[in-house]
Amino acid sequence: MTLGLSAVGGGPAVAAFPGENGLIAFARDLGGNGEIYVMNADGTSQTRLTTDPAFDSEPAWSQDGTHIAFSSGRDGNSEIYIMNADGTDQTRLTTNAAYDAEPAWSPDGTRIAFNSYRDGNAEIYVMDADGAGQTRLTTNTAFDTEPAWSPDGTRIAFASDGEGNEIYVMNADGTGQTRLTTNTAFDSGPAWSPDGTRIAFNSYRDGYPAIYVMNADGSGQAPLTTNSTGDLEPAWSPDGTRIAFDSGRDGNTEIYVMNADGTGQTRLTTETAHDFGPDWQPVPSRDSGTVEATVTMAASAVCLELSTAAIDFGTRLFGEVGAPASPLIGVTNCSGIGEVILARGTDATGPGGAAWSLATSGACQVGTLGTDAFRLRLESQAVPDVFVDLGTQNATLQALAAGATADHEARMDTPCPGSTGAGAVMSLQIVFTAIEEAAP
Repeated sequence: MTLGLSAVGGGPAVAAFPGENGLIAFARDLGGNGEIYVMNADGTSQTRLTTDPAFDSEPAWSQDGTHIAFSSGRDGNSEIYIMNADGTDQTRLTTNAAYDAEPAWSPDGTRIAFNSYRDGNAEIYVMDADGAGQTRLTTNTAFDTEPAWSPDGTRIAFASDGEGNEIYVMNADGTGQTRLTTNTAFDSGPAWSPDGTRIAFNSYRDGYPAIYVMNADGSGQAPLTTNSTGDLEPAWSPDGTRIAFDSGRDGNTEIYVMNADGTGQTRLTTETAHDFGPDWQPVPSRDSGTVEATVTMAASAVCLELSTAAIDFGTRLFGEVGAPASPLIGVTNCSGIGEVILARGTDATGPGGAAWSLATSGACQVGTLGTDAFRLRLESQAVPDVFVDLGTQNATLQALAAGATADHEARMDTPCPGSTGAGAVMSLQIVFTAIEEAAP
């Protein structure tokens, strides 16, 4: 019995846009004409994306780094737009006569939170990523602004002036609104750390706007900047090690970056124009994996054949496979095999959780197939043909021949050994997805 696997998009929400640190998007005020720019994380290669005479600002990256949401007044009032990361295909999402602004993309990429004045005062709304399903989340008489999704997509932090301009958090459906800051100064601009443990924000409690950080429950509030001319709009790097922000310390507003503890504050932009509102692009792994797989079941072995190439981050391949036993997963001939395929096993006991990173040589025993996951990692270069033989006693990853020449290509050209009959005593779900992994 053989079973082909098919691809489906998407994946669970994970830490807010984890991945490598990509470009920094920001707005530049060109004498009353705001435009969206991007630059490298060191400030080089500043590139203009929008060219409309109206004011474009508030760029927000999508979770996969391929799109930017932003606000624009090009159609007579502020509305939410999206565009590709290179500035092409600029598309309007909101179409009402009220002011819509401050877009924030959910970690799973399916929704965008924003603020809107369509009900007479500023409230937090959410909509699908294509603009459909616009739904109000806050319903109080205060001004609720600056939504920011938690890394797992279950909560939204926001600013509200209902009790003195403070930071709040609520569930993603608008319930459970809870105040986090309680001082008499103006607090705003919340930004979750990628691991979900901290929130950076703006605060005027020292007599000037400064960047503060606190734990996700509001405890441990501490300043990161102490510049009296004002620092605003923090944005975490996807790896959580740095924070971008804007500052007026050099006579006009410029983009700066600092370490997550406030040290190493460095200026990135040096134009006479005002640069503000940074947001950091996440760069998920784009390493390739398999697009097709065939699983052959037999009484003595199950062979997983891998073929072709090129799956992107977030792509899933899945299929239900019968296996004759719950063998130990072992690895042999590890040398030269290293990066990017994730497979999870699921049976009656629930999903597995173990994985491996291949060593440079020797056997790499991992766990038991009925309850554990296993990870195959293929180098970001030419790799040998491989197959996984799930026998009744053990399983091995074997290098057949160094015949593959394309990047990330893994294939089986001959039948797997031991495929002599049919039989199954448990169900195994195998999932492939491209992931980011350090080289072993």
